[in-house]
Amino acid sequence: MLSYQHAYHAGNFADVHKHLTLFAVADYLLRKKSAITFIDTHAGRGLYPLDRQETQRLKEYRYGIWPLWQARQRLEDSLLGAWLNQLEAAQPCTNALSHYPGSPWWLSRAIRQQDALSLFELHPGEHEQLNTQALPEQTQRIFADGLAGLAKRVPVATPRLCVLIDPSYERKQEYQEVAETAVRALSKTRHAVLLIWYPLLPSGAHQALLNSLKASGVRKLWRSELKQRAQGADQYGMYGSGMLIVNPPWGLDERLASAMAEITPLLGERSQYHSDWLVGE
Repeated sequence: MLSYQHAYHAGNFADVHKHLTLFAVADYLLRKKSAITFIDTHAGRGLYPLDRQETQRLKEYRYGIWPLWQARQRLEDSLLGAWLNQLEAAQPCTNALSHYPGSPWWLSRAIRQQDALSLFELHPGEHEQLNTQALPEQTQRIFADGLAGLAKRVPVATPRLCVLIDPSYERKQEYQEVAETAVRALSKTRHAVLLIWYPLLPSGAHQALLNSLKASGVRKLWRSELKQRAQGADQYGMYGSGMLIVNPPWGLDERLASAMAEITPLLGERSQYHSDWLVGE
């Protein structure tokens, strides 16, 4: 299925959670000089003008990045401040929030000359939009299935590998496909850092992903969840955002907890943040 387009959801609370986590992981990895290959399996179009018809239809950014942007001058957490400073660089006018950058933008801002970035996107329209984005020369834009592409590219030429896996989960089978792809990649690149996003839905479909990875033999698996509201049997739609990190950098849990302590009050009184180790520590 190729119906999903992220422009309808750009800048929502899940984007805040996902991209802040990605930013924190990349910031830690880039402290070492050895080269990294970054792979984004579901890249999207890279940059989202908030005034586009698709984004204006739901205006989910109003309950995600917008309140953080409005409060940015009084936020104190260093990680959150650095992330919001980068966000300002994506704006044609730094005093106005008019664009929200997707993961290709965040990764392209992080990589150095010795690093590589591979962006997979299978939706024809999204890939066409991605091709219009100005990205570093060591970036590859690949019109292909990202999970299959990841499986073919490991092991990579660089000493280190960092992967963002961020599908739409329109099909229930994707949860198992993501788990199988992650395990296959780790079998060839044991120390790879994998970031896997998943939605929290009333059906609890994400549990299959968590169970598969826990049973796979991975040595370090950490979970981070941001809930916009409590789970309820009578509710529908996504109530929270989850991130699984395989081989998380040291101190990531504390850095994100500090940032989320400032973020959650801005997202509403029902917002909650939780993290824990599913395997190892």
